Amino acid sequence: MQRRMHTRMNTMATIMDMHTDTPLPAASLLQLIWLASPALPVGGFSYSEGLEAAVDTARVATEKEAADWLTDQLHLTLARADLPVLARAIAAWRADDHTALQTLNSWLLQTRETSELRAQTVQMGRSLLEWLRNHDGMAPAQLQACAALEPSYPIAFALAAASTQAPVRDCLLAYAFGWAENMMQAAIKSVPLGQSAGQRILARLAADIPAAVDAAGQLPEADWQAFSPMLAILSSQHETQYSRLFRS
Repeated sequence: MQRRMHTRMNTMATIMDMHTDTPLPAASLLQLIWLASPALPVGGFSYSEGLEAAVDTARVATEKEAADWLTDQLHLTLARADLPVLARAIAAWRADDHTALQTLNSWLLQTRETSELRAQTVQMGRSLLEWLRNHDGMAPAQLQACAALEPSYPIAFALAAASTQAPVRDCLLAYAFGWAENMMQAAIKSVPLGQSAGQRILARLAADIPAAVDAAGQLPEADWQAFSPMLAILSSQHETQYSRLFRS
């Protein structure tokens, strides 16, 4: 068991150590910026991931409470689930390891504790795959393999990121920042808050993202989890919330 755990930790360290002193080619850098953009047509703007329910139940009512909520979510869910899986999935796409991708995708779907959260990741994965089909440079065989998985969003994002020359850590930074921008916009609309408050929340999240990414890169597979019971409860309540702006 200790040998298997040591091997898993070394594998993740190897994946995350893909740094280079060579500047990232402009095309790859722009591709990462594109993938992180809230303008990417995957529907991320329509989800609050339980934040709207937290506002409705008065758990989040101020800028500070929104920033605290999203910072906790970054470290407790993204850094322990989506980000480590994304790192492994990028390596799997680059190695054409479809068995690993199937396992990772199944694990992600199983960690979505409500129908809303599961529907979100499936819809966004499907939309990103459709975008990739109309995007130059994607290998048809990989697109077919991704479609066969019925991918969650992190697995589809991993395919898009794997097609760049970017180090894995940079890909994770882009994913996390894209999530942060969408969630900041959700906070602005649901609390509600002004644009300046939203930018302060985004600045706080941006300051925490590198540490969250590095923690995800060092997390052994046995410690991956998405245990956030209050988030699951609020997401369940949101499914029947009387008045709402968001789909989750």
